[in-house]
Amino acid sequence: MKRYARILATLTFLIGCGVAANAEMQNDVIVNLPFDFVVNGTTLPAGTYTVSHSTGDGSGLLKLTNRDKGTGVFVLPKVSESASFDNPHVRFRRVGEERFLSEIRTASVTYNISVSHSRAMEAAAKSHESVSAAAGGSGNE
Repeated sequence: MKRYARILATLTFLIGCGVAANAEMQNDVIVNLPFDFVVNGTTLPAGTYTVSHSTGDGSGLLKLTNRDKGTGVFVLPKVSESASFDNPHVRFRRVGEERFLSEIRTASVTYNISVSHSRAMEAAAKSHESVSAAAGGSGNE
């Protein structure tokens, strides 16, 4: 009888580990981005990225890893619990020609990423300068 109890306990433990691992995997997001983007003041190249918990414990610290190059960056977003979503996605804030990562939504959590105000203002100024230069340069030719 004790032998069956041990087997049952072992199976219950293994099934529990499998469910926990599966829950962790469901919160990963894989996204193919055809454009460069900015996060934490760093411009990252276009490519396929995996967004995952860096510690494996579901804390707010996330890791964005470029699957093609193997490089990554850590992000500390504001975490907000939310309803279940069928379509995990990422959202960007566009300022001029630059796109700033502003939200990552997984199956169960929304991560809001603050966009540096100074970096956004810099991007807006660059965009304004390039439009002015293009408009001014076309009349002199």
